[in-house]
Amino acid sequence: MNPANRPPVEAAVLGTGQTHHTSRRLDVSMAGLCREAIDAAMADARAGWDDIDAIIIGKAPDLFEGVMMPELMMADALGAAGKPLLRVHTAGSVGGSTAIAATAHVQSGRFRRVLAVSWEKQSESNAMWALSLPVPFAAPVGAGAGGHFAPHVRSYIETSGAPLDTGAKVVVKDRRAGARNPHAHLHQPDITVEQVMAGKMLWDPIRYDETCPSSDGASAIVIGDSVAAREAESAGRGVAWIHATSMRTEAGTYSGRNHRSPRAGRDAAAALWAEAGIDDPRAEIDVAEIYVPFSWFEPMWLENLGFCDAGDGWKLVAEGATAPDGDLPVNPSGGVLSSNPIGASGMLRFAEAARQVMGRADEHQIAGARRAFGHAYGGASQYFSMWVVGAEPNEAVASLRETQDQAL
Repeated sequence: MNPANRPPVEAAVLGTGQTHHTSRRLDVSMAGLCREAIDAAMADARAGWDDIDAIIIGKAPDLFEGVMMPELMMADALGAAGKPLLRVHTAGSVGGSTAIAATAHVQSGRFRRVLAVSWEKQSESNAMWALSLPVPFAAPVGAGAGGHFAPHVRSYIETSGAPLDTGAKVVVKDRRAGARNPHAHLHQPDITVEQVMAGKMLWDPIRYDETCPSSDGASAIVIGDSVAAREAESAGRGVAWIHATSMRTEAGTYSGRNHRSPRAGRDAAAALWAEAGIDDPRAEIDVAEIYVPFSWFEPMWLENLGFCDAGDGWKLVAEGATAPDGDLPVNPSGGVLSSNPIGASGMLRFAEAARQVMGRADEHQIAGARRAFGHAYGGASQYFSMWVVGAEPNEAVASLRETQDQAL
């Protein structure tokens, strides 16, 4: 057991894997979908089943797929038979929360390597209506997540003075980026702002292309302790050292709640930057993977996370700062706007951040990325999870632990 008051064991991402994402994966079962991502992550980590000490899984509500507690029938496929298995659930942020739970298992000192898996097979149910309250065809119809978030986007536009094409600019950036990602669901290399603005209005002011797709897909990560990470580095494989993690929660409704910039997100980010030793996130983060299911949430989250002042998020979009060649590249993988298997979307943001600092992001690699940010949120903007990973260990944690080891 890790003695009280000691800094946590250092942890690092050893390998990542993900499936190809599309609207219907009819070629695989739910178990097969997960195993596809798991096998890729294990191969990337150069790990075998005997190396894995525990399995952490996460997915969105069972209603999204119509299968209750699938982990009960999938233990063998997940490689969990005879090993500890834990399921995490924090709505849309669950992929990120699952990665953090796996990190905590390693940091406790009880597990050397932990496999984290998340997925969603949306084609087997209807997530939009699962998210609709009250039930369809009874007035008023708050249809789907878009129906819930549209008023918050409208509030942002009215209070920030953001130009109406801001969301369209985010769409064009992310979909063109997604065209360079072979795993992405949508590939639209030629999409334009004019095309997005001419699209159908779904939930005013959110247009058709300003929404994420509904995807089948899975993601997996292998996380190891410092011994496992050093072994990988000695073998010439880069790892992503986990510098800091953070999660916060708040109620969906209460008097004075700031729906445009929830306090839970702001508090989680402040704690994350402090733990990572970051004073200026925009200057010190090389690339960010931010959970943006509706395009307008990019400027909104940039403000919520402290990358800029309140009201300035849309200016970063307009200046091109968040483009792949900008000073703060956001979602070079194409992000949630290009692939959205809900339960896995958060872990994909975490995994893509890790891939960037490991130098294994293929065609969407950001040159020189040494420190990256992964982010997820879920529910009615109630759950937030995020991490910072780097190509080198967090010097502050490593130094403190070394000092205490010498004193023991």
